[in-house]
Amino acid sequence: MSGAPQRVVATAPGKINLSLRVGAADERGYHALATVFQAVDLLETVEARLPQVPGALTLTVDSRVRGDVPVDATNLALRAAALLRAETGTTQGAALHITKRVPVAGGMGGGSADAAAALVALNRLWQLGLSDRELMLLGAGLGADVPFAVLGGTALGTGNGDQLQRVPAPAPLTWLLCAPGGHLATPEVFRAFDALAAQADAQPPRTPRADQHQLAALAAGDREAIARSLANELHEPAVHLRPDLQEILSALREHGALGAIVSGSGPTLAALVRDAQHGEEVSARVREDRGDLECTLTRSSPYGARIVAVD
Repeated sequence: MSGAPQRVVATAPGKINLSLRVGAADERGYHALATVFQAVDLLETVEARLPQVPGALTLTVDSRVRGDVPVDATNLALRAAALLRAETGTTQGAALHITKRVPVAGGMGGGSADAAAALVALNRLWQLGLSDRELMLLGAGLGADVPFAVLGGTALGTGNGDQLQRVPAPAPLTWLLCAPGGHLATPEVFRAFDALAAQADAQPPRTPRADQHQLAALAAGDREAIARSLANELHEPAVHLRPDLQEILSALREHGALGAIVSGSGPTLAALVRDAQHGEEVSARVREDRGDLECTLTRSSPYGARIVAVD
């Protein structure tokens, strides 16, 4: 097509932290991390249109999951738009519409995916010409998970999780995601992590190290070894705040999941299964015990934020 676009649609993936090691908080209160991110094909969609009122930034949301989604200036997609304007000097506006499929405040980076998709869509709508690398650097100012949502695939995150290195993971993985309702605020979980560490007089390392056994298992495509390597140092604080999570994790394992983990800061739980049929079987058994669970099957994805429509 010729001329400037009037509408751009982009998607960005939710994520699972296959391993998450947490270091001590620095003087700003930020924790060093060593984490292996994996994108999944549970996608957030952001549609960006040129606004009726020049320069206006507006937002509407269609959520397919439980939980409240802000539509004011605290929303990460609107923050991404404001940041993009501030950094590039453009005065253009946009009418944004988000279709949410990633659990809200569930530890899967749904808000970060919204920000990533907004950055990619607006970069095209406003014809700014920024590279993915430049968008990732901008996104890091919005949150540590935003650069990964731009990148996608499977990657090792260090620093605050925003320094990314792709890692080989040739075998597609199937995940059963279970959302027990409610939410856990990431800052609250990290505060619980600090408090529990202080109570145990166990000072976390300044610079946590990546799980090399997990990286080797991913490269080999060994699902059983990947399952054994699943680990999350935010598990204990998440369970401290939500004791019911441990019961569901135990049920997932007892009913046949290869492995199960709290996703990020929770409360969504991610269980590795052999394939879709196996996942359906595990899901049915677990929901017999806990009918209030929302369970969804998804697969690992090689894609990050990308444009899916322009007109």
